[in-house]
Amino acid sequence: MTDDTQSGSEREVSEGRNQTQVLEVEGLGHSFGDVDVFSDLSFSLAEGTVTALVGPNGSGKTTLLRAVLGLLDPDEGRVEIERSPDSGRRIGYLPQSPAFRPAFTVEETLQFYADLLEKEVDVSAVLDRVGLSQVPDRRVDALSGGMTRLLGVGQAILGDPGLVVLDEPTGDLDPRMTEYVFDVVADLADDGMGILLATHNLTGAGEADDVLLLDHGDVVMSGSPADFVARTEAEDFRGAFLELTGGEEGAVSIGGADREGEAVGETDADGAADSAAPSAGVQAPGGDDE
Repeated sequence: MTDDTQSGSEREVSEGRNQTQVLEVEGLGHSFGDVDVFSDLSFSLAEGTVTALVGPNGSGKTTLLRAVLGLLDPDEGRVEIERSPDSGRRIGYLPQSPAFRPAFTVEETLQFYADLLEKEVDVSAVLDRVGLSQVPDRRVDALSGGMTRLLGVGQAILGDPGLVVLDEPTGDLDPRMTEYVFDVVADLADDGMGILLATHNLTGAGEADDVLLLDHGDVVMSGSPADFVARTEAEDFRGAFLELTGGEEGAVSIGGADREGEAVGETDADGAADSAAPSAGVQAPGGDDE
């Protein structure tokens, strides 16, 4: 890590506010054989904020997510997650390609997972929170790709975990649904959740509170999107990203829905598109037409 690189653990996530850290990653290092994925990686994530994890293919994003989720034991360092005092649930997770029982309805799906938690959950409120309140009786196998992704977000936030990890939540979605999903993510942060968001969508990453840029196993930089622009003197966050990664945009999407091709869980996708516009944040796009 170079001297002018700023780690999240060394930087205030939001100026002028004393926020609870829901995730602390310190000195993390991991390798596969002779290949170092990353080394001495440190950052923190505060409640009520969105941290976007970006980088070209092979930069180590998926391995980092696995370490945060407890699915991988890193060679070095530590990961600490603050347990939510209200729910007891430490972390919620949306995989890149969420899969649910096809014969279940939307409501039955969330209720199934809600029943596994110690705290009683208002499933109807969760449906409203992610924009699926008008389709509670729709079967999972009749959902569009975007609505399936929103159902996955709903499952991830059951019980109000302090930390929510989202792996490419807008992959393969059209621009309108992509914008809607990022709006939902912003609302979750406004409600106090800490969001770790792995994405190739530079428009969405540019709206995050903080960005952690990985490239070739190193933390190239972390900071706010404005910090990236100021450091590189680029015109926008996309330009800063390209400059810091040597112009390698890879599978990055500016406003559309390209995906990385590496996932914590399954990687196949149905490619379904959503064509209807969002309706004031009440119903997800395509809610009546899919």
